[in-house]
Formats: sequence, C-alpha cells, structure tokens
Amino acid sequence: MSADKRYIEIIRALSEMIQHDGLVSGDRLPSERELSDRLAVGRSSIREALRGLELLDIIETRRGEGTYMKATSSYRFVDLLLSFILKDEQAKQDLSETRRIVELEALKLACIRITDNEIKRLEQFITRSKKEWKNGDYPVEEDYQFHETIVKACGNVLLYNIWKSLVAFNKEAIKQSLERSGRPPVSIKEHELIVEAIKTRSVEQALEAMRQHLKNSRF
Repeated sequence: MSADKRYIEIIRALSEMIQHDGLVSGDRLPSERELSDRLAVGRSSIREALRGLELLDIIETRRGEGTYMKATSSYRFVDLLLSFILKDEQAKQDLSETRRIVELEALKLACIRITDNEIKRLEQFITRSKKEWKNGDYPVEEDYQFHETIVKACGNVLLYNIWKSLVAFNKEAIKQSLERSGRPPVSIKEHELIVEAIKTRSVEQALEAMRQHLKNSRF
C-alpha cells in the first residue's frame, strides 16, 4: 500500500472513530499515544493524520491542552471525500478537475477582493520559492500557500473550505509535479504572471494564466 493511501486511510479511521465515540464541538480527542494504540499505527502517522483534520478545520490543537473537536458536521464530508479519493484513477482525475473549477471561480472573486497585504504575501511566496529552488529544494509548501492565499482572498469561506478539503490530502501531487525536470522555475514564472494579472485586477488575464499553470502542473 502506498504511503499516501495509508495516510488517507488513517484519516478515515480517525473520522470513523469520531463518529463512533459521538464526539462533538469542544470535546477533547484521546492523546496521540491512545490513538496510536487504538488504531494500531505509529504515533508519527497519527500526528500527520491529525494535521490533515486540522487543515480541514475539524479539530484544533491547543498548546498544552490537547486536541479538540472544532466542527460537528464536516467529518461526514471528509468521510465521503476520502472514500471517493480511494476509488480509482478516474476518481483522482475527477478530484483534480473539481479543484480546478473551484480555484478558478475563487480567483475571479479574489481579483476583486484581494488586499494589498495578500498580494505582498503572494510575492513573498514567490521569493521564497526561488530561494528554495536555488538551494536545491522543491518549494512544495510555498506552492501550496501561494494557491491557498489566492483562494482565501476570494472572501468566501465555504468556497475556501471546499478547496482546502480537495487539496489538503493531495500535497504529494504538488511535490510530484515540481519534481519533473525543469518544472520548478517554470512554475515560479507562472506564479509571477498570475500575480501581475491580479495586481492590475485583470480577471480574464489572471484566469488564463491560472488555467495554463494548472494544466502544466498536472494536478
């Protein structure tokens, strides 16, 4: 079983445990050690899975206190999503297509609503990506945060949460895309074109730049 599939199955097992235990908003989850024993997986795997649920805004970690339930209904969507992802290659293609649709619609709104500070953040991610690549590393996290900032800037919380749910489990696809020969500098340049269009509030130009970028990224 691939590491990605194992990771997804652990998240699904956690989701099922939450439902079985009847945990609701404000309830404390068992410790990492307890979860590790209960699900018979390593603590590092539990930690990664909890991070995935936190990205989906289902749980929150309170420093020195533990991990608590944050949302009371989202886990049903997560369970559905995970089952869908695990199906087959066609399902993964459908997932990517849905992500593109959501991200392009969010970009339309972001071109209108994005703030100067958010644009500055996008430029900072580009700068950091160049530095990572110069040091021989793939700017996976910078790439993710670049796209996340754009979607979040749309100002539609539901749209943002849908995008986050679609992409949170697929960071490996970003890494695989960037590992292709010559891809990082081209991807960074595409990010620059997207930002330039956003800065001038050119919706169609931004959409075309993003379409080309997502097509070339193959995820």
